[in-house]
Amino acid sequence: MEIREYVETLDREGRSLAAAAEKAGVDADVVTCADWQVRDLLRHTGMVHRWATAFVAEGHTSYHPDGGLPDLDHDELLTWFRDGHRRLVDTLADASPDLRCWSFLPAPSPLAFWARRQAHETTVHRVDAESALGGEPTSVAPDFAVDGIDELLRGFHGREKSAVRTEVPRVLRVRATDRPDAVWTVRLSSEAPHSERGDHPPTGPDSGEAADVDCELAGPAAHLYLALWNRVPFPAVTGDAALATLWREKSAVTWS
Repeated sequence: MEIREYVETLDREGRSLAAAAEKAGVDADVVTCADWQVRDLLRHTGMVHRWATAFVAEGHTSYHPDGGLPDLDHDELLTWFRDGHRRLVDTLADASPDLRCWSFLPAPSPLAFWARRQAHETTVHRVDAESALGGEPTSVAPDFAVDGIDELLRGFHGREKSAVRTEVPRVLRVRATDRPDAVWTVRLSSEAPHSERGDHPPTGPDSGEAADVDCELAGPAAHLYLALWNRVPFPAVTGDAALATLWREKSAVTWS
């Protein structure tokens, strides 16, 4: 995806998040995030938006701490969130392609990293906001979902921070059923996971053709994206379900 597309997605998803939060009310429970109410979601996402903006706008070339959570609520909190989101969108849209600043996942450029990361950050939290309303969330575009799965598997869980590990080497396959080229092989061990994307037979681990795979997680890209971010159940699990449980228990990306 192009940087422009990420920024457009960030713009749309942030506005949708705010609209859902306003409709649900800040006291509503966020179904997809245990122990959070809508106010917690707005404070967290708004803080992340301002943190990201600082790297791009101020050019920090090393880690820079966030500004903390605001002591705001109700209408003031919604206004604060919308203002920070707007500034992030505008900052990314106006930034120079040769921007140099700190980032923490592989990307073609720091600007590409921040545009991509904040587009996915905001999309997942938009789904969280809509969960407070009940019913089904607005769908995520399949191609964008595939991009997000790739960022999660090969980016976040390619780092030493990943806790998704096994004592004995195991192989997990992740397959988007509506995108034939969207298949990942995740090799688990006592080290950080190693994920590769490539073409594989569209079969589960019970097939002789896929005997090297211990477990397969499969489903439409949009559903699989949210499942891997632990927002919804996995669409289909084939093989050793203990690896799906391991993912649920150990894959959370936390703020620290």
